[in-house]
Amino acid sequence: MKATHLVWIRRISQGFFLVLFLFLLIESRLPQDIYLRYSLVFLSEQDLRIGWPVAFFFQLDPLIWLSSLLSGHHLIKGFWWGIALILMTLFLGRVFCGFICPLGTVHHVVSWFRPALKGQRMIEANQKSPSQKVKYFLLSSLLVGALIGLNLTGLIDPISLFFRSLALAVLPGLGVGLKEIFDWMAKTDVRILNQLSYGAEVLVSPVFGYGYQSYQSAWFIGIIFLITILLNRIRPRFWCRVLCPLGALLGIFSRFSILRLEKDLEKCTNCKLCTEGCQGAASPIPGQHWENAECLMCFNCFDFCPEGALSFRFTWHPKLNKKPDMGRRALLTGLLAGISIPLLGRLDGQVHKASEPRLIRPPGSSTEKDFLRLCQRCGLCMKVCPTNVINPTIGEAGMAGFWTPHLIMTQGYCEYTCTLCGSVCPTGAIREISAREKIERPIRIGSVYVDRGRCLPWSGNGPCIVCEELCPTSPKAIYFRKEVVPGADGKGKLVPLPYVDLKRCVGCGICEYKCPVKGRPAIRVISAGESRSLKNQILL
Repeated sequence: MKATHLVWIRRISQGFFLVLFLFLLIESRLPQDIYLRYSLVFLSEQDLRIGWPVAFFFQLDPLIWLSSLLSGHHLIKGFWWGIALILMTLFLGRVFCGFICPLGTVHHVVSWFRPALKGQRMIEANQKSPSQKVKYFLLSSLLVGALIGLNLTGLIDPISLFFRSLALAVLPGLGVGLKEIFDWMAKTDVRILNQLSYGAEVLVSPVFGYGYQSYQSAWFIGIIFLITILLNRIRPRFWCRVLCPLGALLGIFSRFSILRLEKDLEKCTNCKLCTEGCQGAASPIPGQHWENAECLMCFNCFDFCPEGALSFRFTWHPKLNKKPDMGRRALLTGLLAGISIPLLGRLDGQVHKASEPRLIRPPGSSTEKDFLRLCQRCGLCMKVCPTNVINPTIGEAGMAGFWTPHLIMTQGYCEYTCTLCGSVCPTGAIREISAREKIERPIRIGSVYVDRGRCLPWSGNGPCIVCEELCPTSPKAIYFRKEVVPGADGKGKLVPLPYVDLKRCVGCGICEYKCPVKGRPAIRVISAGESRSLKNQILL
């Protein structure tokens, strides 16, 4: 097959999988036919689920299932896709990086579009460098840390990083910007702008959300993503060459690949066009040993060579390809980091003690220790949540739980019958539960208390029944007693005062979210009483 044909096949494949990734990202939301679905749920007692395989790319990622296996001794659902990818790598090398990886495609396009380096500077940048060992340091530290019991893989795994960045930063940012433009158009006196704003919002909202989506630390997530993109101005596909732990894992397996680069030194004129086009700094030029573990299978070297001195062929040879240049120091340092970080992460006591009061995990979550073993911090549960209540932690779960999901009740609430977060979790950190189980068992994520100093009835500032009115449990967890409360004039008045029955409360948080006392609501949810922890119970 000609080099041009291979390059076009690669481009078509990259485009297809990038579009598929973006499609599944958008579809990881509350189904649009929600009213029909809810009617079917009530009629057939079936749970609300997303029809598309939104976790497909996470199941395809062998680093995710390997880290989950090492840390939680648990095989994730659909892990056979990852096994298939490893088998494909054994025969074809790092084709995932060149043909499938959506983040790799973005880096490839950014590196190709108006590159900062050209000619001799690009040739020098595409030479093999010691910095390419960094990804093996990261891989070893992540796997050793997972083996000890702290799974931090999702922080820099390419699929998790890309999904988290788009779902929590890029799409919400674009959505807020577009909605502000539409709001401005709707407020103008120009009739056509008014009509366009309403029509555009109907088209855009299913993609970007119907409200103003926001997530804790989203700005930081967006900055990190932007930096990884801009690094391509320094070196083409900088992330893939230097930082990607999944690329390092696939590079190890690519040693057995039978798809090899054949070099004809006699035909080579030393024009170095192959090196200029190489995306992985894999030393494709004849006269140098091919670094198969660094080759991204982009076929640029094959395509760029004007003399036909390079070609990719299936060659069965008893001698394996050159082993990855991981570096002894990089591996030893990674081993030390993999041991140290999990131990340091436990020093804040969050893992072995009762949860911090505001650390409220999604319904169906494992115990904190097991949760940190399995959670990939991918953001799927946050993206799918219809009320925007699930957010990444910063310090609520300690260092070990950075960017894991928790609920912020001033931003949303846990819908009483919703179980979407557990249905999309790719690793089982949030167990898949049914609405019936959630309600009838019930599954508690916390409990509420009334801040009497801020509560309108208790403080004597006026009657209010919002919390009791919205409480979804049956019978209600919030009830009233009429008592005399002194008013501003010193005279007593009969006011219904809210009380909480902790045996009925599930901690859904709708009372906190809807409380008319803004800023710091007068009724708040804490993690005490959560079903997942025996240590964090309220003895009644």
